[in-house]
Amino acid sequence: MTIFDVFWIFFMLTALQPVLRQKMLEAARQRAIAKIEKERGSRVILLIHRQETMSLLGFPVMRFIDINDSEQVIRAIHMTDPDVPIDLVLHTPGGLVLAALQIARAVKDHPGKVTAFVPHYAMSGGTLIALAADEIVMDKHAVLGPVDPQMGNSPAASLLKVIKSKPIDKVDDQSIVMADMAEKALKQMKKNVTELLSDKLGLEKAQELSEILSQGTWTHDHPISWQEAKDMGLPIRTDMPDLFYELMALFPQPVKREPSVEFLPIPRRGNSGENKTGGFLRFF
Repeated sequence: MTIFDVFWIFFMLTALQPVLRQKMLEAARQRAIAKIEKERGSRVILLIHRQETMSLLGFPVMRFIDINDSEQVIRAIHMTDPDVPIDLVLHTPGGLVLAALQIARAVKDHPGKVTAFVPHYAMSGGTLIALAADEIVMDKHAVLGPVDPQMGNSPAASLLKVIKSKPIDKVDDQSIVMADMAEKALKQMKKNVTELLSDKLGLEKAQELSEILSQGTWTHDHPISWQEAKDMGLPIRTDMPDLFYELMALFPQPVKREPSVEFLPIPRRGNSGENKTGGFLRFF
């Protein structure tokens, strides 16, 4: 064997390492999902978007809710018997309104109980899906977000405000068109949120809450805490089972530089307990 052969073997092993690591993670996730389903007697569906090293060369890919997601979630719901409860794990910044609304309607129509679990955050379209669930379980530090429509890089509510604050002859045609679309988007979203919430909260309360969440009350990235959401009347709990934290540990964020947060990845007990490695931690 020549030095050239050794070089190529080393190159191939290095190139395949991310793929092998990803396959091992996927297998660990499937085992974790099966464990939750067995313990809770439910169908577990994950909608988790974060940056992962998915390609052969390790380039990170940022993902959002898209049509492919809606197709897969709806298919999973269709494959679930009507009386089987669904545990939907949400960890997403949001995405396409069309896709999020399709998922939300499918969740609402499932006869069995649907519980949305939010370990960290479910913003925008993720919140829209959570609103359709029968119950939302949040970590005490997790957040939801407003569901006000965005037109490109601008909030729909802000576009309308700009148009109303200027004489119409001072506004260009494109801005008028955008404002017209923004007005329609706001009406549509308010109607959709009202429909998702009316069965749980009643029509009057659903309309009140849809006004707050969809009409530009806050900035689009405003973090809504569990207490704030509960005060609004949403069915919120904070007793997040440890199994879901264990599952999220299997979705590591790739580190391409020195990490900004470091700690020993073991539970730290007080004097009354022992410090020992948690059974759910895995290293690849």
